[in-house]
Amino acid sequence: MATVDTEANMETSTSSPRRASGPLAGVKVLDLSAYIAGPYGCTLLADQGADVIKIEPPGGDNLRQYPSTLAAESRAFLGVNRSKRGIVLDLKHPSDHAALLRLVRETDVLVHNFRPGVPTRLAIDHERLNLINPRLIYCAVTGYGESGPMKDKAGYDQVLQTMTGMCTLQGKRNGPPEVIYGSVVDYYAAALLAAGVSSALYERERSGLGQYVGISLLRSALTMQSARMIWAEGESLDIGRDMRSGGVTGIHPTRDGYIYISANTPHFWKALCERTGLQALHDDERYDTVRKRAEHHNEIVPRLHDALATHSALEWEAIFGDAVPSAAARRIEDMFDHPQVTAEGLVATFEHPVVGQYRGVNHPIHFGRTPAPEPFAAPTLNQHEDLLER
Repeated sequence: MATVDTEANMETSTSSPRRASGPLAGVKVLDLSAYIAGPYGCTLLADQGADVIKIEPPGGDNLRQYPSTLAAESRAFLGVNRSKRGIVLDLKHPSDHAALLRLVRETDVLVHNFRPGVPTRLAIDHERLNLINPRLIYCAVTGYGESGPMKDKAGYDQVLQTMTGMCTLQGKRNGPPEVIYGSVVDYYAAALLAAGVSSALYERERSGLGQYVGISLLRSALTMQSARMIWAEGESLDIGRDMRSGGVTGIHPTRDGYIYISANTPHFWKALCERTGLQALHDDERYDTVRKRAEHHNEIVPRLHDALATHSALEWEAIFGDAVPSAAARRIEDMFDHPQVTAEGLVATFEHPVVGQYRGVNHPIHFGRTPAPEPFAAPTLNQHEDLLER
C-alpha cells in the first residue's frame, strides 16, 4: 500500500507551494465550486500536479454538512477534496472580492458551479475576469448548460439521472425507475472537467490565450449513454435500448454471496460452461450466440444458478480465475486491503488536523515520466488563510 509519510504530508498541507511534480506542475487552479462535480474535477487536476486552492463561502461547502458516520468531518468532503489548500472568501464583501481578483491575476484556471446568472451578479463572469487575465481558463459547471429554457435551473446528479432515462434503464423491466447510487453523473462530469481544462491549457500553449470551458450535468448524463443514445432513421421511437445480454452476463446468487459473470464472447461462454459443468449448454446450437442466449435465458439461467449453488462467490471467483471475467460482490470496505488495490498503490494514508489519520484514494492516473505528486488531506475550513494578502 502506498503511504504518505507524516512529515511530507504536513509540509504540503501548509500554505507553502507544493513540490513541483506531475504533468500539470506549475498550473494554479482556483476552485470556487461545491458538492461533487466541480470539486472532484479540480481534485483530478491536483492529482496531476496542479496547485489547487479551494475557495469556500463563510459557511463552507455544503458537502461538509452532508450526513456522515465520520464524526469530525463529512466523509464525502474528504474524498472529493484531497490535495487542495483552502481559504474562505465572501464574494459579496468588497475586500474579499478584491482578494479574489488579486488571485485571478496570477492563476491559470478558475472553476465554479454557479448557475449562469450568478457570476455576473458577483462580478466574476468570464468577460470580466478575461480582462484581468486573458490567459485564464474559465470553467463553469452547470446543470443544463449555457442556453435554453432550463439554463437557470439548479441541476443535481440524481435529477439528471431521472430526466435522461438512466433511472428507467436501471429499473427492472416493467418496474419503477431506480436511482444509480454513487453520483455517477457528477463523477463523469468531473472527468470531463479535468479533460476539458487540460485541453484548454494545451491549446493556450499555442495561442497564448485562455478561454471559457463549459461542463454541464445534462451533457455528462447523455454523453455517458452514447451507446444507447442512437436513433436511426425509420426506427420507432419506442425501441429497446440494447446492451442487455439476456441474463447470463450479470449478478448471480451462489451458495454464499453473489458473483458477477461476463460471458458474452464465445471464448468466455465456453469457459463458463466448462467450469460450471454445463458443457451441454455450450454444445447446443440454440445457445451459440449472445442473441440466442438472450432469447433463451429462461432455459439457461436456472441451470446456471443450480450449478453456482455448489460453491460460494469467493470460491467461484477462484475457480473461474482468468478463464471467466467475474467478481464476487464485495463491500467498498473490502477494497482497502485487496491485494490488487495494494499492488497498484491505490490507497494512501492521510493526516488531517481534525479527523486524524485516514485512508483514501491515491494516484488515479499513472504517469511514466512525470509522476504525480503525493496526495494530502482535504483542507479544514479556511485552513490556509495566510494565502490571502489583506
